[in-house]
Amino acid sequence: MAFKDFPLAVSAIVIDLDGTLLHTAPELAESANRMLRDMGRPAVSQELLMSYIGNGISWLVKRALTGDMHAEPDVALYDQALPIFEKHYTELLLQSKPFAGVVEGLDAMKAAGYRLGCITNKLARYTEPLLKGIGLAGYFEIVLSGDTLPEKKPHPMPLLHAAEFFGVPVEQVLLIGDSLNDTVAARAAGCPVFCVPYGYNHGEPVDGLDLDAVIDSLPAAMKLIKRV
Repeated sequence: MAFKDFPLAVSAIVIDLDGTLLHTAPELAESANRMLRDMGRPAVSQELLMSYIGNGISWLVKRALTGDMHAEPDVALYDQALPIFEKHYTELLLQSKPFAGVVEGLDAMKAAGYRLGCITNKLARYTEPLLKGIGLAGYFEIVLSGDTLPEKKPHPMPLLHAAEFFGVPVEQVLLIGDSLNDTVAARAAGCPVFCVPYGYNHGEPVDGLDLDAVIDSLPAAMKLIKRV
């Protein structure tokens, strides 16, 4: 169900991390290529690696090893690769930067009285130090990582959990993301969803997704919503 009556009545806003709040692709791609180099395997282009971002690090490592969106690498190869990737990503983690307009958008949302959360498929051991180290942690009342709950996006559980945490109907929770995972999760939960066009939607444009609006930056969301 699409939400068509703008401005949408919203109490809380939950925002995706990779590709929406932060430009993490350079660090993720570099970590994957350092992993491949350490294993004596050829490098992969950042553009291709960017198309693999969004389903968590396990998915990214598998895609880097196989060069295929669906193939499964040998289990022993994957078990060897994952800790190598994790080592490099831990070293590069805090080099990521917010996208243009992110801080201004968060400030405007906070000033307008919206309650804020972050919902990501990134593991908590990366999410929490990343938000804290870049100075964004203080904006969010709740942070749900890929391993916080039994399910992650595109499952609706994180959105339903956030609505319960905020104590508001899920249809008053706006999700801002950058990918199919976000739109599928929002529709399954029954909440509105906006997407930014600059993120990591597996290399595909977001305007073909089932969403309520494409916004060029976080501040652009403000004219499309009203607080309830």
